Amino acid sequence: MSTAVMQTGQFLTFSVDKESFAVEVEHVREVLEKTTITRVPKTPDYMRGVINIRGNVVPIIDLRLKLGLPVIEDTVDTCIIVTEIELEDGVMVLGLLVDSVDEVVEIKPEDIEPAPYMGHHIDTTYMKGIGKRDERFIIILSSKEIFRTEELDTLSRIVE
Repeated sequence: MSTAVMQTGQFLTFSVDKESFAVEVEHVREVLEKTTITRVPKTPDYMRGVINIRGNVVPIIDLRLKLGLPVIEDTVDTCIIVTEIELEDGVMVLGLLVDSVDEVVEIKPEDIEPAPYMGHHIDTTYMKGIGKRDERFIIILSSKEIFRTEELDTLSRIVE
């Protein structure tokens, strides 16, 4: 398990397909209501497009599609979590479209288990671990690992 998860403790929780997920608060810039997203041609389906945040172009990723979940209509609860992903050559700002944002929680290191091994054909590298809170599980995402290097390269070219 990553030492970052062991030391952080503060997570923004959100829902996708009625499941609880979280990202480390230190990687979250802000949470926005869903706004108009400009589609970019010839991008993967999970790439919903881009938005303008204070003069900056920010790619928006539909986390449902990225995780292989079914598409649903956006609702009044649909939000964009603006995150920072640390790359070798700097920081990339990326928006994650999620079903709803819940709350910021503290999860003790002893309540975080490593991502389970699910066989050779199931990739769990996008999970930093699974947190236990109030008799429920929260999948803690690794903002960097959820995207492969070539995907991040594609996204960075869109905003250049």
